[in-house]
Amino acid sequence: MASSTDSSRSADDEVGKLYERYHAAETDEERREIALEMARLDRRRHADIYTALETE
Repeated sequence: MASSTDSSRSADDEVGKLYERYHAAETDEERREIALEMARLDRRRHADIYTALETE
């Protein structure tokens, strides 16, 4: 259980950093690239959740 908590915490940290970068971005292109990174992270998090549910 600790590893999923650690994984969630590191993902939360990554989301926070991406959020900060998004708001500091100066162009729409930068914001678009950061939004794509956020989407990739979100897909990984959902995959982890579904994998955990399947193994319960």
